[in-house]
Amino acid sequence: MLLNFSTFILGLLILVIGGFFYGKFCDKVFEPDDRETPAVALNDGVDFVPMKKWKNSLIELLNIAGTGPILGPIQGILFGPLAFLLIPLGCVLSGAVHDYMVGMICLREEGKQMPKLIQKYLGNKTFNVYNVFVCLLMLLVGAVFIYTPGDLIVGLIGAENTATSPVVWIVYGCIFVYYLVATLFPIDAIIGRIYPIFGIILVLSAVGVFFGIFAQGYELTALTRETFSLFSLTDHSPVIPIFFVTVACGITSGFHASQATLIARSVSHEREGRMTFYNMMIVEGFIAMIWAAASMGIYAKIQEGLIPGVDMSVAGTASVITLVARDLLGNVGGVIAILGVIVLPITSGDTALRSIRLMLAEYFNYDQSKKQNRLTLSAGIFICCAAILIFAKVSASGFNILWRYFSWANQTIAIFAFAMVTVYLYARGKNFIFTLIPGMFYSFIISSFIINAKIGLNIPMNIAYVLGGIFTVLWVLFTLHCGKKIKAKMEGSSTETADNTVTQ
Repeated sequence: MLLNFSTFILGLLILVIGGFFYGKFCDKVFEPDDRETPAVALNDGVDFVPMKKWKNSLIELLNIAGTGPILGPIQGILFGPLAFLLIPLGCVLSGAVHDYMVGMICLREEGKQMPKLIQKYLGNKTFNVYNVFVCLLMLLVGAVFIYTPGDLIVGLIGAENTATSPVVWIVYGCIFVYYLVATLFPIDAIIGRIYPIFGIILVLSAVGVFFGIFAQGYELTALTRETFSLFSLTDHSPVIPIFFVTVACGITSGFHASQATLIARSVSHEREGRMTFYNMMIVEGFIAMIWAAASMGIYAKIQEGLIPGVDMSVAGTASVITLVARDLLGNVGGVIAILGVIVLPITSGDTALRSIRLMLAEYFNYDQSKKQNRLTLSAGIFICCAAILIFAKVSASGFNILWRYFSWANQTIAIFAFAMVTVYLYARGKNFIFTLIPGMFYSFIISSFIINAKIGLNIPMNIAYVLGGIFTVLWVLFTLHCGKKIKAKMEGSSTETADNTVTQ
């Protein structure tokens, strides 16, 4: 039994031990101190509100952990036990670094959201491209994270799940109303109060599934020479780039940058950053590992004919969530586990729409301390989100199209963040290699994927690899160029300040 679990357990050790030491390394590079944070200095009672460390950490976790770290691993484990190593390594060396550095830079930059940080460190042209890209992503996130929890709720109550079912639209409508309230009201009035309840449900769900895997004796395949494969076990898709785009949020997610900068406005002390940003991504990696293992176990049972009326056609779909939950925990425990999954997208969708409000307000210098201004801006955002949701539900292939572009766009946004962080570190003479490398990796992943994919250019993979390599080199050159410009500008400002001081 333990031999079968060996690769899974090794992955968990990499996640926990690697996360502990690499998190300390990130702290050492950034050097948090006791300066006043934006939550304290700019407290406005709406978006800049100091909150306790445990509450900030919990909100950050619930914000970043949508359906990605569940649906992604459910599909990603089809690449075999190699996933048990790629998920924790990617999480420790890339995803958690991304979240930590973005959140900490936001603390040093007066709580600026990602578009403003991109503008400062990567220039106006990149800023304009990023702004369009990230706003579209936030709308896609909002729509996806209404659709997926809504359908799970409809399934729980046993109602018909079709575009003509009034129950479906009532459920969607209820989630929409919650999102609107969470978007408009001060962060500590709604999100700060209700998230602890959501957090308890999430913990019960994750812990229940984790121990259920061992208690039920799920069959997990260990990584050996015979089980090692660089291709999916079902459709022979290559690990690079398909696996990393598929698992997405469980490894690295550009969406997380918008959430880290959001919660940074509630952090009271810089030294809380490691727990709030880095460690919460490690927890998300743990959730991804749990669902990867649970999915492997349920697939083995399906193949052995131990799940009546179910075949491998469900592999990689949301139906696996219900099958795992009820097989491991029974009907009552299964409902709690499913509720835990429902909590994840809901607590990401509300803050995604809140983030886009803050980004647009910052871009247009639109005062958000007035309730009327928040309502006006939110109305436009929600109308666009509703249109995307209707398309996804009414069209037969609508959601599949939505999910594919969402997954790719999510990773694409991350390379903007890695570039910004690298420039920030380079300009200050700090170690920038540990953020440049994951940025290079994901530049290659997202470019080779979209060049090869049917939703992209549909070019053969060997050519896509070459073009992806060229794009990666250009990304590196652009990032280092921006770093040199910012460094020269900072050194010039320092010299001017020193000269003025001497003159005086």
